[in-house]
Amino acid sequence: MKSSAGYPVKPGSTLASHRPWYVAAIIALLACSGWALSSGAVHADQIITNAKVYTVNSGQPWAEAVAIQGEKILAVGSAEDIARYRGPATRMVDAGGRLVLPGFTDCHIHFLDGSLALEQAQMEGAATIKEIQTRLRAYAAAHPAAPWILGRGWSYEVFAPSGLPDKKYLDEVVPDRPVYLEGFDSHTWWANTRALTAAGVSKRTPDPANGSFVRDPKTGEPTGAIKEDAADDVMRRVIPAPSRSEMLRALRAGMREANQVGIVRAIIVDGLYMKDGDFRSLDVYDQLRRAGELTVRVYVARRINPPEITPQVIKEVEDAKNLYHDEWIAAGAAKFFLDGVIESHTAAMLEPYSDDPSQSGRLFWDPAKYEQAVTELDARGLQVFTHAIGDRAIRLALDAYEAAHETNETTDSRDRIEHIESASAADIPRFGKLGVIASMQPLHAYPDDDTLKVWARNAGPDRASRGWAWHSILSGGGRLAFGSDWPVVTINPWPGVQNALTRQTTEGNPPGGWLPNERLPLEQTLEAYTLGAAYAGKREKTEGSIEPGKVADMIIVSQNLFEIPANKIGETKVLMTMVGGKTVYESAEWKSGRSGPEAKR
Repeated sequence: MKSSAGYPVKPGSTLASHRPWYVAAIIALLACSGWALSSGAVHADQIITNAKVYTVNSGQPWAEAVAIQGEKILAVGSAEDIARYRGPATRMVDAGGRLVLPGFTDCHIHFLDGSLALEQAQMEGAATIKEIQTRLRAYAAAHPAAPWILGRGWSYEVFAPSGLPDKKYLDEVVPDRPVYLEGFDSHTWWANTRALTAAGVSKRTPDPANGSFVRDPKTGEPTGAIKEDAADDVMRRVIPAPSRSEMLRALRAGMREANQVGIVRAIIVDGLYMKDGDFRSLDVYDQLRRAGELTVRVYVARRINPPEITPQVIKEVEDAKNLYHDEWIAAGAAKFFLDGVIESHTAAMLEPYSDDPSQSGRLFWDPAKYEQAVTELDARGLQVFTHAIGDRAIRLALDAYEAAHETNETTDSRDRIEHIESASAADIPRFGKLGVIASMQPLHAYPDDDTLKVWARNAGPDRASRGWAWHSILSGGGRLAFGSDWPVVTINPWPGVQNALTRQTTEGNPPGGWLPNERLPLEQTLEAYTLGAAYAGKREKTEGSIEPGKVADMIIVSQNLFEIPANKIGETKVLMTMVGGKTVYESAEWKSGRSGPEAKR
């Protein structure tokens, strides 16, 4: 049997199921462009209507409604255009005039660490040693069976003028159990005497290659402050690792945290507390996916440690990429650490630190071996992320990427540099020239005492004048991709959006903003959290904007960001989060229908 067009059709079958591929493609294209069969054959599963849809699609920046079929966006347009996709079973979602945005990607996050930290002692915002002790005492009392007291979030300015903590303050509160507290930036740690003893650390313990135990200059005894890889190479070996059930419980909690602030994808750069923990736990994420519990898409990088890359490490990255490469779980990226942070003088600088000319930081990798590793990974089509904060480390990363492109003749590697806190003036234009993605975290530039009194003091006036140069990089043709660095700062992106626009504290300091020339417009900030972040994860064709054919990852928010003062954006609440057409979060306010006055564009 043949159709009238001459295509063979099995007896008893429908013609539609045997159309040539190009006929099906044409029909799909027409449907996505707003055309529908007069019979109403193209029906949406869901329609979001009565909305102010900011699509982040330059060809159609605004719309009133979105039609969704399965996990994908079917059509975007006016309420009248989208109404034609309504069928008897279509679920209608009335946005109540609210702003609808693409779901956010967190482009730099330590997801398992952040999830585990939700149950640990929280020191964020503690302004004094006494306040830290009060929190620690309460946590220890509430967890009498915990063999170790773990926590995070203390800041350098609490311990002025040195900026570094001392074990005696922990011993005064918890003398009978090991205490190990991670600094807010995850580059310095704080241990009590019991923790140091458990790890066998004494004045005779040598410092590892890329870390150190801070010591009393008179006695040589460790003070309890631990820098960089001394934490990885010595301390963490004796800390009990979480069980699989604990990781599953933590990740479920972490996904809830992410979804309720509008995060739909996490680009996981490595582990902090659990070094490379996310990469080693890809099967745990897969277990959640198979159970239908995964509500955050993940792209996971493997950390590459010095002194050199090995065939075994490359095989691990390639094997993971071959096993995990779909829209929900993906691997195939490698992450390097070139230096530390400016606050503890471990970021690698071209010139000595302003507050201590005896120090200029140091590179964690030999430049030749790092460049060789980058070239090898680039040749294999594996994406490279590099942590580089100081200007010397940033220059080395750019040099290595440029050399790899020339050697391999690659043109779309999507190399990324993470953080970029103080690039030299000569290197800022190279991001655009080389096509290197600037993966940055807006809340790291929050102008509080840590930034203005510790970071800026250490960097010195010249380098501080180029702190977190978002606008300069963008003006030079570079691409921005924004994230949080959770648990270093909150996973909530809205304070970060606000800081990108204002570069002021919530109290409005400093007046006019810190380095106001580096502020960004709202449109470019939103793009860095959505389409720009999707580009940084090689997903811009399927994610990052509200367009037909892309995944239906969207959020409805409490206020119209385009109409309110910039210093109110941090108060934004997410009312509803949708991932792949499935509603994964609804606020109590949204559920009850008490969504307040309509937002207007």
